[in-house]
Amino acid sequence: MPLASDRATDQVQSVTRALDLLQALNRQKVASIKQLHDTTGLPKPTIVRLLKTLTAKGYVANDPRQGGYSVTSLVRALSCGFHGDPLVVEAGRAWAIDLTRRFKWPAAIAVLDENAMTVRFSTIPESPISPFHGTVGLRLSLVSRSLGRAYLAFCPTAERNILLQMLSASKDPEDAAARRPAALLRALQSIRSQGFAERDPNVEPKSSSTLGVPVMDGDRVVATLGLTYFTSAMKRAQAVELYVPHLRSAADNITRSISRLGS
Repeated sequence: MPLASDRATDQVQSVTRALDLLQALNRQKVASIKQLHDTTGLPKPTIVRLLKTLTAKGYVANDPRQGGYSVTSLVRALSCGFHGDPLVVEAGRAWAIDLTRRFKWPAAIAVLDENAMTVRFSTIPESPISPFHGTVGLRLSLVSRSLGRAYLAFCPTAERNILLQMLSASKDPEDAAARRPAALLRALQSIRSQGFAERDPNVEPKSSSTLGVPVMDGDRVVATLGLTYFTSAMKRAQAVELYVPHLRSAADNITRSISRLGS
């Protein structure tokens, strides 16, 4: 008989929950049990048990003075077996950092990961006003997130059709719009016309927004580049006017850098 696992997916539930909890912790400097419950949807007793285990193993620390839990430097050991970034990250790192140095907001580079985008590089460490603690490794919906929408809107039609077919079967609530293809295709056409994508305003966190553009190689989207800002800091029109031209310029520079590195 299998251990405590979900027979339908052959996933060990305690492991998936622990990984979900670590990812949630990694996005914040300090998180309370209530915040972790709101973010992950896990029952509070489960969160308490997992935190005790992760604390005992040295991956998490409890700091009552700051009112919560945080990851420790030991989590870096979890990535020591991973080597190398996609060429687009190598090509885009300097341009993303330049955006943050000029405008202070964090920038991110994401690549397609099956039916979602995964953040592979972020300038959060360089940003003094980031809405997030950490996003590298975060999977983002192609339907509701800026970096995902930028990919889906600008990729070739044949690829888009395949992705939409995959997304129509997704059970992720953020992918629900894929089950209304006519409306989604109209939204994607609007994104192509304006040349950039934005996060669905109904998706959390609502206190910030992201502007995203594609990084192209011919007619192929190799990555997406985004800049995230607090909506309380400026109006949407101001952010679009100020940042989108610089995002497009950075994306073009990344494309040229890819060509040089790959030659």
